[in-house]
Amino acid sequence: MARPTTAVDAVAERYLDVSAALDPCAATESGISGFDDQITDYSPDGVAARVDAAKAALRELDATEPADAADVVTAAAMRERLGVLVELHDAGLDVGELNVIASPLQTMRDVFDLMATDTDEDWAVIARRLDQIPQRVSGYAEALRRAAATGHAPAARQVRRGIQQAGQIAELFVTMVAGAAPDNPPLRAELQQRAQDAANAYASLTTVLRDEIGPHARDTDGCGRDAYAVMSRLFLGAAVDFDETYAWGMDLLARIVAEQDEIAERLYPGASAAEALRRLDGEERYLIHGTDALQSWMQELSDRVVDALADEHFDIDPALRNLECRIAPTQTGGIYYTGPSEDLSRPGRMWWSVPPGVHTFHTWQEMTTVFHEGVPGHHLQIGRAVVLADQLNRWRRLGCWVSGHGEGWALYAERLMAELGWLEDAGNRMGMLDAQRFRAARVVIDIGVHCGLKAPDGGTWDADRAWTFLQTHSAMAEENLRFELDRYLGWPGQAPSYAIGQRIWQQLRDDTLARGVSLKEFHSRALDLGGLPLEVLQSAVAAA
Repeated sequence: MARPTTAVDAVAERYLDVSAALDPCAATESGISGFDDQITDYSPDGVAARVDAAKAALRELDATEPADAADVVTAAAMRERLGVLVELHDAGLDVGELNVIASPLQTMRDVFDLMATDTDEDWAVIARRLDQIPQRVSGYAEALRRAAATGHAPAARQVRRGIQQAGQIAELFVTMVAGAAPDNPPLRAELQQRAQDAANAYASLTTVLRDEIGPHARDTDGCGRDAYAVMSRLFLGAAVDFDETYAWGMDLLARIVAEQDEIAERLYPGASAAEALRRLDGEERYLIHGTDALQSWMQELSDRVVDALADEHFDIDPALRNLECRIAPTQTGGIYYTGPSEDLSRPGRMWWSVPPGVHTFHTWQEMTTVFHEGVPGHHLQIGRAVVLADQLNRWRRLGCWVSGHGEGWALYAERLMAELGWLEDAGNRMGMLDAQRFRAARVVIDIGVHCGLKAPDGGTWDADRAWTFLQTHSAMAEENLRFELDRYLGWPGQAPSYAIGQRIWQQLRDDTLARGVSLKEFHSRALDLGGLPLEVLQSAVAAA
């Protein structure tokens, strides 16, 4: 039976409407229609407007009484999420953001990957959105200048990478429309002009980064413990003890290494884990050549998993049994998921952004990635919330994404698939362990560098130590690994949210099963809550 809409739901949905209008790129990513011809304003005024909207929603929420248990969860989640946005702004950490993966620099281009291109009208919407790029790039440049002037300049490493990426993105705008609207010459000409204007705007951004921001960029990569505390809560929705978590990360690494050593002995008697990883890369049965073959392999595996897990292990709505696997047009090295649109006209999609020059892929290493991004990972988690329109308000379904909740679940899903028998092959299991080891290493590196802790060699963590440590704990290709390290250094608190989130999910599962709840029922109860701050998730599951 559908749950009645309450006053708290109304507050949440009004806030979602306002925030979608103020952040059209996020609206498109969340599958909210009506804003696909606009680009988010990343200027200082645009950032301030979004913070004002959060403050207004919090005031409205304070004057509204919860009507049921769902309202209690919604109110707690909104207070935590909107509160940390305000705190981030007060600390000066949300103006002029720059990193290698998820800052306005990338978002203003990446949002086009999510847009339909089937009809001339689709391309006309793209043209209108492209038309806004020069103005929004100018506003973003203003924000970068403001950050530099107020003592919040990005690190030099992020500026160097940003210059490089801005040039690449400029080219992507032009190639993006190269084959567009072939039967509509006026629209085709408009698209090419708008794309060239966007490319020129990004070329000017390259100059801003080099000549105006670069001289003020900080030499250190670490953001400091105070800033890190805010960023960590942003990504976790919970506060953790950094020193305890750092020590836990080191212990987790040791346990994973020991497990890898056992698997290495099974694979190649007498070989170390590092030697086993090298030898696995050369095994023909695990090799895929070319992105077309990679896409086909991803899709086949994903389809097989959905068919096997539906009904028996998870309740998977029929609308979610279609997951598209795609090669992204960008070449950053990232692998990511985008959820279905609210009306389900756009399915959930798994994207692989393959770096230039990478043509060979190793399935032993990547099988667990498909579980992470697809089912039972992000697709099951995010898609499940989208289809619960009769139980959750739109903000809970579409607007409340917390990295520790989402990425923690996806990492938990990798281990779960091993429990369900999908990683009996020793090579594939080694790949899962390699991914888990990698995420544990990120806990150590991220907290260590940004909080200025002591490294295992007795010195203070820095980029060089982080690079050596990361190489030791991952079999990833060097180009991908370089990108990953730059990501951690420029996006404090995000990378550890995977393993820390997994830790909290696992603790929550253990506590719930100890009360006599079945595993399938635990998964249903937890996922039916939608995305939540982890501290709110813990309270909500305990109260169920």
